[in-house]
Amino acid sequence: MSAKLQPTVYLLASQRNGTLYVGVTSDLISRITHHRNGTFRGFTAEYSVKRLVWFECHATMEAAILREKRIKRWRRAWKLELIEAENPQWCDLAEQFGFETLPQ
Repeated sequence: MSAKLQPTVYLLASQRNGTLYVGVTSDLISRITHHRNGTFRGFTAEYSVKRLVWFECHATMEAAILREKRIKRWRRAWKLELIEAENPQWCDLAEQFGFETLPQ
């Protein structure tokens, strides 16, 4: 990912089929860093939700926010289907950006 800001919707998980978190950001790398370091307080820090399992880039922040809001209203089963359609092994996609492997 380049230094250019890119509106992105993302899903984090604590583990395969674990606790899920849907978020939106204009800087995915920075946001992952905050989640991994626990500096992004709240739900993800409390439940150790750090594994990037799905993300989707958008042309505008408005489009990304709209998509995030829609996904947040989805049933859990639909979110699991979204993840497994592109990431059936639930790999930590943050590793593609140079992040260290998380313990199982």
